[in-house]
Amino acid sequence: MYDAIVIGGSFAGQSAAMQLARARQRVLLIDAGAPRNRFAHAAHGFLGQDGRQPHAIMSDASRQLLAYPTAEIIRRNVASVKGRSGGFVAITENGCRFEARRMVLATGVRDELPPIPGLAERWGETVLHCPYCHGYEVRDHKLGVIANHRASAHQAALIPDWGSATYFTQGAYEPDAEEAALLTRRGVAIERTPVVEVLGSAPQVSAVRLADGRSIELAAIFTAPVTRQASDLADQLGCAMEDGPSGAFIRVDPWGKTSVIGVFAAGDAAAAMHNGTLASASGVLAGVAAHQSLVTEIR
Repeated sequence: MYDAIVIGGSFAGQSAAMQLARARQRVLLIDAGAPRNRFAHAAHGFLGQDGRQPHAIMSDASRQLLAYPTAEIIRRNVASVKGRSGGFVAITENGCRFEARRMVLATGVRDELPPIPGLAERWGETVLHCPYCHGYEVRDHKLGVIANHRASAHQAALIPDWGSATYFTQGAYEPDAEEAALLTRRGVAIERTPVVEVLGSAPQVSAVRLADGRSIELAAIFTAPVTRQASDLADQLGCAMEDGPSGAFIRVDPWGKTSVIGVFAAGDAAAAMHNGTLASASGVLAGVAAHQSLVTEIR
């Protein structure tokens, strides 16, 4: 039996596993190899890693993790989990069964983009979700924000610090009076006719076509996707969920403890705010908390 199983091997999962390995706990990291950031060419704003490919960052992390003799990594998809405090089981899609005293879920989320032709094939290149992650790379160009939920107007108000901005309400996310005043002060144009197509030779954007036939020139588009849990493992374990601005996430305390004793969660799956640095930090906290729970366990 392992001391802990960590499911998910991106920024949060590897950070959690590292803390457990450094505490000389026997930890198994199980990773399906499909991180949310696989569509991005580079990670930005991550201290010491700015501009590097996410895959390269994670490859280095895996190498460093495996330098600890109590750490193991398996590249598999976990199909099911079960158990309670002191005894959890993870079963992979090929039927392998692994047991541990603690479990850390770093399973991430998947993004659902607005159903507009041309968005999906540009995702992570010129269709982006986070200006702090990618705004600098498209600076000094004409930028658009396609509304997809109630926080979209707030996102649009940020964009002028990187380039001239147009906020497309899509006829569904009209800014309220306060938001409209802020957008006006920030020089954001408000377009109420919906975008129906993204134009240009993918992955580049040249313009968007509107429902009335007009086109507006753009070099990049920001949109906040709806997020869904990338796996149902938290539901299988009975973890409580919480509603966030873009989708539901696993409810955790400041140390990553879920509502199920012995189960911890970290990263995008357990946060309303998504960022590589924040995901890594939450993984550290969850790994430390999992170790400390093992220390205080009465057996």
